[in-house]
Amino acid sequence: MRLAIIPARGGSKRIPRKNIKDFCGKPMIVWSIEAAKQSRCFDRILVSTDDAEIAAVAQTHGAEVPFMRPPELSDDHTGTTPVIAHAIEWQNAHGEAACEVCCIYATAPFIQLTDIQRGLQLLHRSGADYAFSVTSYAFPIQRAIRITPEQRVEMFQPEHFNTRSQDLEEAWHDAGQFYWGKAEAWLAHKPLFSKSAAPVVLPRHRVQDIDTLDDWKRAELLYKAREMGAVDE
Repeated sequence: MRLAIIPARGGSKRIPRKNIKDFCGKPMIVWSIEAAKQSRCFDRILVSTDDAEIAAVAQTHGAEVPFMRPPELSDDHTGTTPVIAHAIEWQNAHGEAACEVCCIYATAPFIQLTDIQRGLQLLHRSGADYAFSVTSYAFPIQRAIRITPEQRVEMFQPEHFNTRSQDLEEAWHDAGQFYWGKAEAWLAHKPLFSKSAAPVVLPRHRVQDIDTLDDWKRAELLYKAREMGAVDE
């Protein structure tokens, strides 16, 4: 059994109701549900939520909500892995056991079915426990600065003040879209950021974290620019 699991808690504070807030014509979570369906990678697409309204939207658009997430997994401090493990445990107790599981975030409007497919292929080919989306930093992290309590600046790595940008190692970060993993890895709570994970590289223009209203506005502008053909795929 191959599962897509979309975590979608109801208690977002910085962007109220963000998982079902309209994003360019659709409730935000629908972008993730549709990409999962169109990829044809999954036997079931489950949404893990504690919220009846989110559950109704998800079911209307073709996902399943066969259980409601318990309160102990629905607070601000619960990580993704316990939520995915809980859904896998539910599946294993109520039907065919899960073998490969993809966590897809509910706030990933730029996710593409071909990237989901690439992730599954990489999971098979690499032998890794996980395969997840990453993208590169736009600026060398070795040249980052901090603002001190005295409102001055200092470098995190001052030894690189005179190092040319092209001589610095490229750095990457989690793109926040999807995370393929073997069911046993999720259940064992194995760490994602480790040598047991393989990267699915995405271009920066298809990645936007959405945690604040400014993030949301930027994502809408980026989506509209893509629709107008101003951004190459």
